Amino acid sequence: MIVKPTNRTVAELKGLHLFHADISNCSMRVRMTLKEKNLPWTSHHLDLRKKEQVTPQYFGIHPKGLVPTLVHDGVVHIESNEIIEYLDETFPDPPLQPKAEHEREVMREWLRTATDIHLPAVKTLIYTRKIGKVLHKNEEEDAKYRSLQRDPELLAFHTLASTGIGLPKENVDGAEKTLLRLFDRVEEELSQHQWLVGDKFSLADISWVPLHFTLIGVGFPFERYPYVSAWADAIRERPSFQEGILKWCAKF
Repeated sequence: MIVKPTNRTVAELKGLHLFHADISNCSMRVRMTLKEKNLPWTSHHLDLRKKEQVTPQYFGIHPKGLVPTLVHDGVVHIESNEIIEYLDETFPDPPLQPKAEHEREVMREWLRTATDIHLPAVKTLIYTRKIGKVLHKNEEEDAKYRSLQRDPELLAFHTLASTGIGLPKENVDGAEKTLLRLFDRVEEELSQHQWLVGDKFSLADISWVPLHFTLIGVGFPFERYPYVSAWADAIRERPSFQEGILKWCAKF
């Protein structure tokens, strides 16, 4: 997704610039894709613990104040799954999408699903079990965030999540049920072939492996998924995982 920034300083940037955070699973998938493509890029790291993304300058780049943001020759791209698809289409060698159109559509469905569950499932579980305590906002920080944030869904989420005690139990239970159902599906797919879409590593794997990595850190029961665990172990050996995830976040 391309957005028009109000912070016009980014319009002058040449090449690939990534605004990202070490612990952000969405940032992880973009960093992995950049490494898979062996693309040179300039890092603009934002420490979420210090609320470095909650500034008028950054909201002027990304209208929701989220990471990552990719700026390519002055054009601003947001939404991580759309960014990795853009990178693969813009820099097609080596390809990270299947050749067959029906397999590409399967891959895109995995990307869409990962996007759809990010806030109601992944972020809900992670904030409640870990990150919410680290990223707790005091009154001044909360007021600053509310003065910048215009997205009603994110405002509602952070009203609940920034209390320091996590989201309501029904939200957390619903998030876990959603993730269990989806990883049941992932397990079934991986019992039939090596990667999420057939026998070729693709953007679908890049999109989902950061979820596995971060959810391990909050105690998600991956011991019930042997095929998922073997898949994640195989990806862990790739240079893109080492550079895109572990270099920035050795343990979530």
